[in-house]
Amino acid sequence: MTTLSEPTFYNTIEKPAVAEFKDKGSKFTAYAYPIESADEFKKLLQNLKKEHPKAAHHCFAYRIGTDGNNFRVSDDGEPAGTAGKPILGQIDSKSITNTAVIVVRYFGGTLLGVPGLINAYKTAATLAFQVVPIIQKQIEIKYSIHFDYTQMNEVMMVMKQYNCTIISQELQLFCSIKAGIAKSRLQEVLYKLKELQQVEVKESA
Repeated sequence: MTTLSEPTFYNTIEKPAVAEFKDKGSKFTAYAYPIESADEFKKLLQNLKKEHPKAAHHCFAYRIGTDGNNFRVSDDGEPAGTAGKPILGQIDSKSITNTAVIVVRYFGGTLLGVPGLINAYKTAATLAFQVVPIIQKQIEIKYSIHFDYTQMNEVMMVMKQYNCTIISQELQLFCSIKAGIAKSRLQEVLYKLKELQQVEVKESA
């Protein structure tokens, strides 16, 4: 059961954003993304590395989920604590999650020193957040729903009524849907689905 103390919403950025900061010839381009998983982040990082193969550093930070435990930072060769932590600091100062920021640095020939680097990575991340709206999203719990094809309309009506997110679906004679159900409406949705005959619902990873 969801207790009132548990959050049912979280804040994140609406869409990807890009911003640039320059200091003493070095160029810092911050790419901010809304993300759902570490795997999704890895793909975004790989793509940026392909896009910017000559960049000196690809530093990043991300935070996923609402328990505060799922985050990662990387200085990617910069002095320890000068890149990943300042970027994460900006994510946290906005009280957002499911968000990643990758800052691509092209070295301009002049060393910025530790304070200069911290300021550059922090500022690049801040600028990226200034150009994208922060939105509130419902926390969803993933469920697998299995049902007979004849019950498709009834199941889909429940999904639509409660704005559930369809993550994947296999619609054959016997159907299977993976859906995200809003935590705030979970009990209602499960009750509605269980009212339907021979619909199997179970929490999924």
